[in-house]
Amino acid sequence: MIQNDTIVALATPSGAGAIAIIRLSGNKAISMVSDCFQSVTSKKQLSQQKTHTIHLGHIVDRQKTIDEVLVSIFKNPHSYTGEDVVEISCHGSPYIQQEIIQLFLRKGCRMADAGEFTLRAFLNGKLDLSQAEAVADLIASDNEASHQIAMQQMRGGFSSEIAKLREELLNFASLIELELDFAEEDVEFADRTQFKVLIDRITFVLKRLIDSFAVGNVIKNGIPVAIVGEPNVGKSTLLNALLNEERAIVSEIAGTTRDTIEDEISIGGIGFRFIDTAGIRETQDVVESIGIKKTFEKIEQSQVTIYLFDSFKGISNLKAIKLEIEKIKNKYPQKPLLIIANKIDKLDDVQLAELQNQIDGVQLLSAKTGFGVEQLTNSLLNLINTGALRNNETIVTNTRHYDALLKAFEEIQKVKHGLESGLSGDLMAIDIRQALYHFGEITGEITNDDLLGNIFANFCIGK
Repeated sequence: MIQNDTIVALATPSGAGAIAIIRLSGNKAISMVSDCFQSVTSKKQLSQQKTHTIHLGHIVDRQKTIDEVLVSIFKNPHSYTGEDVVEISCHGSPYIQQEIIQLFLRKGCRMADAGEFTLRAFLNGKLDLSQAEAVADLIASDNEASHQIAMQQMRGGFSSEIAKLREELLNFASLIELELDFAEEDVEFADRTQFKVLIDRITFVLKRLIDSFAVGNVIKNGIPVAIVGEPNVGKSTLLNALLNEERAIVSEIAGTTRDTIEDEISIGGIGFRFIDTAGIRETQDVVESIGIKKTFEKIEQSQVTIYLFDSFKGISNLKAIKLEIEKIKNKYPQKPLLIIANKIDKLDDVQLAELQNQIDGVQLLSAKTGFGVEQLTNSLLNLINTGALRNNETIVTNTRHYDALLKAFEEIQKVKHGLESGLSGDLMAIDIRQALYHFGEITGEITNDDLLGNIFANFCIGK
């Protein structure tokens, strides 16, 4: 896995743009660029320049000038990868980008693999494994919440918490292992009372981290919200009001939305993916029937369901609406359901009072005028535990971390049971070693080439 050759890659998106950045890393990175660089101010040699400096000049291939560029130098170990790193800022022509990359490939560079710059940062001790994974999450973040979580993890908030627990557990493990060396003398180096306090604290922290994954996972991936109801109740109008644009088709013809329409917005820093569906009703129309089938599929996939009904038409048929609501509740009892009465601008005060009296928890809305939209967005936010974000607590978003935490928690419970039942030190030591192993998997103290390959294969090439 460890390679010491010099790698090169485009670090900015491919295609034309104002500028592009080409990155090199390795022990020959500076000398390779120096051979092809002509300064505009002097005949300076890049290898003789200080780290973290920028130089204006031209990239030249023999007598051919490829481009005027800015070259940034970062000397080891004070660089992202821990190696000598050079970043070339050139003009964003795809032709120029490829000419420069091909030039360095001819000089002995190798095209970087996906995530190889960050992999080298990990292998050279610049980042632990969870921080390296946070780099990919930061690049992929598309709302405030996912960005905040990725930044916290990249700065080491999560890994430092795990590392502290691992260190304390390792200290007690060492004492218990020492006891095994003096088993015949029947001595205890590890204070069992203090050890129990530590195990209780580790249990508390692990449970908090494991529980946070339910929130972290939906924040990272966006929260799917299915908008369902009878045809022509204003689902598409509501979607447009939430998105503040004409994204869905709106007409007076029942069944206009024959397929699902999806769009995503950020509310309070949380990404919500709204899914406008084809509605729920009996129909003989084959195409519309397919849309209704997809509606139930989307409810199944969603985290939250919004049931929308036309209050103006429904006020005379509230019994049928209540039956429809019960049908959804019974089919999806664990799924949060928001009941929204639309088109309330057509009702008088008496009708509004009856509506609220007949249907528990109903929210009043006029998607056409925008009344009630803010209350709906607040209701959606209230379904998500954002307190941890406000308090800057650690939130787990990575499935690999979640799996390792579950395994560590299981081993810690075995240790706790062993303490309570007076289990011998040699048997407890086995469970402690397993817990330490799973802690090490998260931060990278314990790893293998297959794991690293799977993680960094998901990175972009130039990172």
